[in-house]
Amino acid sequence: MVDGALGMAYGQISSTLLINMGVPPAAASAGVHTAETFTTAVSGISHVAHRNVDWRLFARIVIPGMIGGILGAYVLTQIHADTARPIVLSYLTLLGLYLFYRGVMHRHTEKRPRVVEPLGLVGGFLDAGGGGGWGAIVTSNLLVQGGNPRKTIGTVNTAEFFLTVTISATFILAMGWEAFTVATVGLLIGGVLAAPFGAMIAKRVNPDLLLTFVGAIVTLTSGYALYRALA
Repeated sequence: MVDGALGMAYGQISSTLLINMGVPPAAASAGVHTAETFTTAVSGISHVAHRNVDWRLFARIVIPGMIGGILGAYVLTQIHADTARPIVLSYLTLLGLYLFYRGVMHRHTEKRPRVVEPLGLVGGFLDAGGGGGWGAIVTSNLLVQGGNPRKTIGTVNTAEFFLTVTISATFILAMGWEAFTVATVGLLIGGVLAAPFGAMIAKRVNPDLLLTFVGAIVTLTSGYALYRALA
């Protein structure tokens, strides 16, 4: 529900919980992305139905995101991704604080984002390599550039379906069926049931309030993950 409404945090929350339960990082990322294949399909359809998608932005971000996802999934199956994680989490925490400030102070001026394709590539890579982060990286950066909160969230969520399909296929090729755990089924069921409500919330909530919530969830999830990484 959080991911559908704010365009982020499904992977971050789920991966963090799975790793804390003892699931290896690569298996956690593989399981989360497999479940997200179904949840993002439902979420994407819901956002399309509520007209939350900017198709021009979608076309610019989806292919680079898929390419980055393949690279990130392959790297995670070969080496440990914890080295770069504190740097990325520090960046996301600061970005979340900035978005929260802009939402509270009503200083969000809408304009069409310019840096899109490189953002999709980096977001896809870090999402696969870190077990989540596509929404936090791509949505938050597009909002910083002036993107409309509702359209940005809907577009990034819809593009995420194609990203998760690509990443899941890469994990299956690299790891086989060992990549999946019984937790994947639970993530799938809960995510599919909750996804439609997120799209409804995104359509009805005030843009400034939505931006404030985005900033808060990025700050809290990234800050907590950074604390654990450094600890």
